[in-house]
Amino acid sequence: MNAGKRATRLLSVFVGAWMVLSGVDAHAAAKFHWQMQSLWQAGTINQKLFEAFCDRVKTMTDGRLEITPLPVGAVVAYNETLDAISAGLLDGHQSGSGYFAGKDPAFALLADLNGGYESARQMEMWLYYGGGLELARELYAKYNIYYVAGVWWGVESIPAKMPIRTVEDFKGVKIRSPEGMGQEIFKAIGAAPVNIPGSEVYTALERGVIDATDWGTLSMNQDLGYHKIAPYPLYPGFHSTPMAEIAVNMDRWNELPDDIKAIVEAAARDFGHEMYLKVGLEDDKAAHEAEAEGVELVDWSSEERRKFREVAAGVWKTYAERSEMAQRIYDSHMAFLTTLGLLGPSE
Repeated sequence: MNAGKRATRLLSVFVGAWMVLSGVDAHAAAKFHWQMQSLWQAGTINQKLFEAFCDRVKTMTDGRLEITPLPVGAVVAYNETLDAISAGLLDGHQSGSGYFAGKDPAFALLADLNGGYESARQMEMWLYYGGGLELARELYAKYNIYYVAGVWWGVESIPAKMPIRTVEDFKGVKIRSPEGMGQEIFKAIGAAPVNIPGSEVYTALERGVIDATDWGTLSMNQDLGYHKIAPYPLYPGFHSTPMAEIAVNMDRWNELPDDIKAIVEAAARDFGHEMYLKVGLEDDKAAHEAEAEGVELVDWSSEERRKFREVAAGVWKTYAERSEMAQRIYDSHMAFLTTLGLLGPSE
């Protein structure tokens, strides 16, 4: 063995001995770098909150885990992140499982039980205390992905050009709604769903192509100017409480030491709260501004919400019948909604 190799070997032995004697774990001292893509446009409040989550993880881990937050479309299309994570092209995402319903209808039932929950808090309770998290992790594990935590941005509102105060009032209403569960529910109550890109919604409302739209929360819709031409938003909303998530490639997750795993999970749950609280604050501000401008906020009665939910439940059931995992998620939701008093015998 030459002098150079001998010196290198002695240095390695010395460093290893020092780490053992000083209590330093080489695995714990390692640094990790992830790239995660979101579903949000750069500069939006949602993307800024995701960036803050990444910064928080770096600070809490003392720089041992650094996450690069990427906006929607930075590496792959919004509906391709699941495959990208499985293949290792991305380390993780902050996206929504509804984009992957074509792989398994269970993803749709996990992402947004349209018409089910009336607040993000209720769905959060289901995820963490009603068995949802275990089901989500089992579903994502099939794709070599670890489901870390849920992320909500509130209950969405429906801007409408005329007052829609009951389920019956939806009959014949031309409503922009993407393909999927929501569109099927609107059909079931007699509405006439129209599938058009989000970029065309304002013009479609203005020209009468549609009468209402399924888009975002009250503040998101207000920012886009929808209430100027559709001054009867349904608020507080009830038809959609979407859940996104933080999810990570399973191999990347498993190589983390336990303390960093715990930090990421805690930070992700905090991020999930922060998202719906911040957006909720913006919704409250938007509600006051809208009323001051003469916009009427249409608040459905609990009876009408229940009627909508009961129709929606029939559509959920058809999704449940399409896969074993979908059935299990559906059963879990139904049991929890009954516990909350949102389904089951009326008083």
